[in-house]
Amino acid sequence: MGSFIELKNVSVLRDDRKILDNINLVINSDENVAIIGPNGSGKSTFIKLITGKIYPSYTGDDTVCKLFGRIQWNVHNLRNMLGIVTNELQYNFHNEITGIETVLSGFFASIGLSNTHIVTNAMIKKAENTIDFLEVSSLKDKKLETMSSGEARRFLIARSLVNNPKVLVLDEPSNSLDIASAVKLHNTMRKISGSGTKIVLVTHLVSDIIPEMDRFVFFKKGKIFADGNRKNIFTSDKLSSLFGMKVKINENNSLCEIAVV
Repeated sequence: MGSFIELKNVSVLRDDRKILDNINLVINSDENVAIIGPNGSGKSTFIKLITGKIYPSYTGDDTVCKLFGRIQWNVHNLRNMLGIVTNELQYNFHNEITGIETVLSGFFASIGLSNTHIVTNAMIKKAENTIDFLEVSSLKDKKLETMSSGEARRFLIARSLVNNPKVLVLDEPSNSLDIASAVKLHNTMRKISGSGTKIVLVTHLVSDIIPEMDRFVFFKKGKIFADGNRKNIFTSDKLSSLFGMKVKINENNSLCEIAVV
C-alpha cells in the first residue's frame, strides 16, 4: 500500500499569516480522496506542497512533508508515480501544440516537445492508446489552443496518464467548463478510477465528486476541518458547517449537487 503523501505538523506562512496551520494528514496510495473546501481554505497551497513549488515554513524535527515516503524527488522519477493536472498547467500550454504532442510531452515532464526530445514508436502507441481511452482520438491533431476547455483538459489528463501513475491529482478539474463538458469530465474520472489509477480530487464544487470517492478531507481556514469516510463526512450537515450556509446534498444518477435550503 504505502503512503502517497504524509504531512506532520506542517504550516505554511505568508505575510505573517498561516495559509496552512499545523496540518497532519496521511493519504495512502490506494485511496480515492476528495479534498474539499471553500475558496481561501488552503487547497491551492496544499497542491503547491505536492508539486514541490513550496515547502513548509517550519522545518524542525517535528515537521514532516513526504511524497511516496521520500522528502525529495527528481521530477522525471516522480512522473511514474504521480500525475497532476492543474489550471495553471493548462495556461502554460498556450503555444501551437497539438493534442497528441501535448500527451507525448508527458514522457519528458515538459511543456510541449523540443528537438532534444526523442519520441519512440512505443511512446506514440502509448499516447494514442491513452487518447483513445479518454475518447478524444478525433481531436489528436487539433491545436490545443483551439480546443474547448473541456477538450484541452482531457488531453492534459491523458498527458499525466501515459506514465501509468499510481495517483492522479486533479485540481479544480471542472473550472471554466460548461455543463456538458463537466459531465464528460465526470465520466472520464469514473473511467480512470475504474482502470486502477487512484484519484485525489481537490475542489470546492460538490458536482465534481464521483461515487468512487471513499474518503473526504475538508479544509477550512487553513486547517483540516473534517476527515473520514463518505458516510460520516460527506453529509449535508458537515457541508453546511464547512461552507457556512445551510445546504443539502442531492445525488442523482451518480451526480452530486448542493441545494441551498
